[in-house]
Amino acid sequence: MKSTLTRGVMLAAASTLALTLGACGSDDSSDSASDSGSASSSSSSSSMETSSPSSGASMSEEPFGAGCSAVPADGEGSFTGMTDDPVATAASNNPALSTLVSAVTAANLGDTLNSAQDITVLAPANPAFEAVPADALNAVLADVPQLTTILTHHVIEGRLTPEELAGTHTTLNGDEVTIEGSGEEFTVDGTITQTQASVICGNVQTANATVYIIDQVLAPAAA
Repeated sequence: MKSTLTRGVMLAAASTLALTLGACGSDDSSDSASDSGSASSSSSSSSMETSSPSSGASMSEEPFGAGCSAVPADGEGSFTGMTDDPVATAASNNPALSTLVSAVTAANLGDTLNSAQDITVLAPANPAFEAVPADALNAVLADVPQLTTILTHHVIEGRLTPEELAGTHTTLNGDEVTIEGSGEEFTVDGTITQTQASVICGNVQTANATVYIIDQVLAPAAA
């Protein structure tokens, strides 16, 4: 009788222990699966966040065009140096625009251009002036009202990005200039030499202007 009772107690204890261990194993397995699922979810989320494209990416704002090689690589006349000066001052530091600067000085337009807010300048490079017959160029330089009309015809209100450049725009002279093209290829009709002008170095930034250097001098209809 005593032996039977002892065996019964031992069996009951063993059964209880087995149930307890089984329950613990089930909880551990559940927790482990839950932890594994959470880790997998976190890893997947992290992977998705890493592979997502960054918002706010913008197009390059670098100057473009074959004529940009004439701009100094460093100093105040370089692209970097021009960014912190108003447009007339910036141009005066750039040897590629020395003739234009002389014309602006002759017309007393330096302060006007420097004090303007957010403008676009179609700036004839030195070869553009060299393409004009010398007698005609000298006559224009000596005629301040006509020179002023011509120079202000090269200035557009507002800073135009390359994407906004094509179209018909009102100039500081009160007339219009039409620009055609896209990407990095732009042309302008209506020049002193009757030759189509091309943008040879575009998207040049100064403190108050975006400059597009062109290879011909433009002529307003009244000039």
